[in-house]
Amino acid sequence: MTDDQMNTILTRLEDSDENITEFGPSWSQGRAAFGGLVGAFASLSMRKLIKEQKPIRSFMASFIAPTPAGPIKTKAYIQREGKSVTQCSSSVFSKEGNLCLQAMGVFGSSRETLNVQPHNDFNPIPRNDGIRFSEAKRFPQFLENYDGCWVGPGIPGSGASETLTMWVKHRCNMSEYPAESILAIADMPPPVLLSHFKDRTVPASSVTWSVEFLIEPDSFAHDWFYLEFKMDGAKDGYTQQSGRIFTEDGELCALTRQCMVYFG
Repeated sequence: MTDDQMNTILTRLEDSDENITEFGPSWSQGRAAFGGLVGAFASLSMRKLIKEQKPIRSFMASFIAPTPAGPIKTKAYIQREGKSVTQCSSSVFSKEGNLCLQAMGVFGSSRETLNVQPHNDFNPIPRNDGIRFSEAKRFPQFLENYDGCWVGPGIPGSGASETLTMWVKHRCNMSEYPAESILAIADMPPPVLLSHFKDRTVPASSVTWSVEFLIEPDSFAHDWFYLEFKMDGAKDGYTQQSGRIFTEDGELCALTRQCMVYFG
C-alpha cells in the first residue's frame, strides 16, 4: 500500500491538530477529487469533536466547489449536543482556502426502542458475472483505489436503464474508519442517468448528497458491499437518484440520495 491509500490519508487527518491532510491525483474524478473521499474528511473531522463516541446516523453535504489534489483543511463545530444526539457541521477547504464541501452530521447513541427491520429483496448478481473495474475503459482514475465490478445493465454508456448495480471493496484496510468506509462507498456510483447515453463523457457532478445509516457502522466486519441505485427523475439539466447499500450477506446498512447536474 502507498501512503495515498484512503486509510493513510484519514490517519494523517486524525492525527493533525490543525485538521490538515493531503491526497494525490490518484483520487481524481475529472478536475475534482472523488466526492466520497472529501465527504470522509468532513465525517472524520466531526467525529473528532465527540467525546463520548456516538455512531453516525445521518450525513448531509453540499458540494460547493471542486476539490483539487493536494493539501486540504477541515473546520468542524458542534452545533448542539444532547444526551442522545449530537449535531455537528464541517467544512472542507482546498489549499487555496476555497470552500469545497459543507456538511452536517447527526451522531446518536443507541437506546431501547421499537425495532423494525425493512424487507429486503436481496438477490444480487454474483461478482464473477460482472465487468471488473480493472477491465473497464474511460472511467475515473479514483476507481484504481477499489476492487469491484459492474453487474447488470446499468453501466454508463450502455444504453437505457434506470438502475445501476455494482460490487465494491476498498483496496486498503478501512477497519479503523467504518463510517468513512461506508460514506466513500455510497458516493461510488456515477449518475444513473449516464446509462441512458451511448457517450460516457457527458459531464455530470453532484450538487447535494445525503446518507442515512440503518445500523452502526462498526457493528459489522465486511469488506465487500453491494450497491443498488435507481434514477428517480431527470429534468431541466438536473437528475435525482437514490441508492441502497448492503453488506455481503445481505444486511441493508445505508440509504443514500443525490441531486446532480448534467450537461447532455
